[in-house]
Amino acid sequence: MTSLFAPTVPGMIRINRGALIAVSVIGIVLGIAALALPGVSLITVAIIFGAYLVASGIFRIVTALTVSSLSTMLRWITAGIGLLVVLAGIFCLADPFSSLSVLGILIGIGWIAEGAVDILAAIRHTVTPAWYGWVSGVISVIAGVVAVLLPAAALLAFITIGAILLIVVSVSTLLMMPRHA
Repeated sequence: MTSLFAPTVPGMIRINRGALIAVSVIGIVLGIAALALPGVSLITVAIIFGAYLVASGIFRIVTALTVSSLSTMLRWITAGIGLLVVLAGIFCLADPFSSLSVLGILIGIGWIAEGAVDILAAIRHTVTPAWYGWVSGVISVIAGVVAVLLPAAALLAFITIGAILLIVVSVSTLLMMPRHA
């Protein structure tokens, strides 16, 4: 640290300390809330996502109606996509639990596909050692099948793990903070 910045550092540390403490406390509270009420946390995420989809779809529709540089075909496509996005948002808002189940299933399908690619890489020996591809692929496929068959349980596990990590990171931030301003 040079002497040019020395006079401002204590003030900056105080400001950063306060922000770090506030963010850490918020992280701990949110983590505890998510652990205590994982179902409510998931429903909240679904509702926020649904509201986002409705707003995004409306934006697309307004764009299709107001941007004069769009061709007629692009205008119809943009409006059509906007309408589909609004409908998806309404579906999320009307039945948040079902929309979460669809999300869990999509994550599971992605993991199955990723596992298949890893197994194929092992078979073709494009990954060395080949057993890495086999292990990664089998684990991904198993996790994907579980997520497809039990999407709500998979999402609850994600919330639980995320909440625990949020608490750990927030506490770590508090513990690693400089003691003096």
